Amino acid sequence: MGGPTRDATVGLWFEQVLLTALLGAVVYLYFKVHIQPDLERDRHWSALGLLELKEDFLAIGLGLLPAYWVCWRRPLGDQRGWARAALTAVLAFVIWWGFLVGHIMNDIMGFGS
Repeated sequence: MGGPTRDATVGLWFEQVLLTALLGAVVYLYFKVHIQPDLERDRHWSALGLLELKEDFLAIGLGLLPAYWVCWRRPLGDQRGWARAALTAVLAFVIWWGFLVGHIMNDIMGFGS
């Protein structure tokens, strides 16, 4: 049932998420030191609240990655179909939330500020 292809796809997706998290961690330090004080000074409390939610959701998403990997590595059983769907939906939401909040923050401060 396409085991090797599925395993390769899941492994590649898993590696891409970890690489994105690593690069995001590098940018995060710059944001916290240089950008967040400006947002606080200008009283962009709703934007900072969205960013705090983004941080929490991404931490939850990183915590769910091992479960996601285990669910998709093993052959599909009747018991794991719902777990695959639920984990995929949660991780998709977390990724899109991070993407959208990142764009909102970029629009507030401007590119290269």
